[in-house]
Amino acid sequence: MTNMNAAPNLALFDLDNTLLAGDSDFEWAQYLISRGVLDRELHEAKNARFYDQYKAGTLDIHEFLDFQLKPLARHPRAELDDWHRAFMATRIRPIMTPAAKALVREHLAAGDLCAVVTATNSFVTGPIAREFGIPHLIATVPALDDFVSGCFSGKPRGTPSFREGKIERVEGWLESLGLCWQSFGRSTFYSDSHNDLPLLLKVSHPVAIDPDDTLRTHAEQAGWPVRSLRGETPDAA
Repeated sequence: MTNMNAAPNLALFDLDNTLLAGDSDFEWAQYLISRGVLDRELHEAKNARFYDQYKAGTLDIHEFLDFQLKPLARHPRAELDDWHRAFMATRIRPIMTPAAKALVREHLAAGDLCAVVTATNSFVTGPIAREFGIPHLIATVPALDDFVSGCFSGKPRGTPSFREGKIERVEGWLESLGLCWQSFGRSTFYSDSHNDLPLLLKVSHPVAIDPDDTLRTHAEQAGWPVRSLRGETPDAA
């Protein structure tokens, strides 16, 4: 039997441009470019094309992941981990805003079941979720060639955590805990992107955070709260 007192509310957080005042996948690529690991001109041109598709809602997630995950397969895991520690210090902590940290602390202090739900791969985002103190991560999983060494194959495993895939992944995670949507008095999802509308429509309390134009319009029409975590006055309570 589910213990209703253990997780009275559910709090889900998108990561890029929501909890972070920037995009962790973009910043990871920029970090690799700065180290000479990726070719700047070639990588940035492809990344710009994928980002335009993302904003338009036409992104082929499998094509993008083939592009995004390949660099992980080219280097030993120990080297990637070393790079990630420097990446956290130079690229990520500066875009973790005080307001975002305070929001997470508020939910954790209330005893809510908290998870980051992001399309960006778990190698990049796992340490970021831990830095926020969020105990659960639902992210696109980069497949391993060898579990002992931790070396990546350059391919995803399972359903990418993107658009409707976020619902599938969240529900699978809740099911593994013996929970479902009805287990919670309140379920909240914070996101900046119209690509997250499927999951925003699934929870009982959707919140638009620094939203793109499409999501802002939808949120205003639906009467959803619209907030900023970047030091600006919220548009709605």
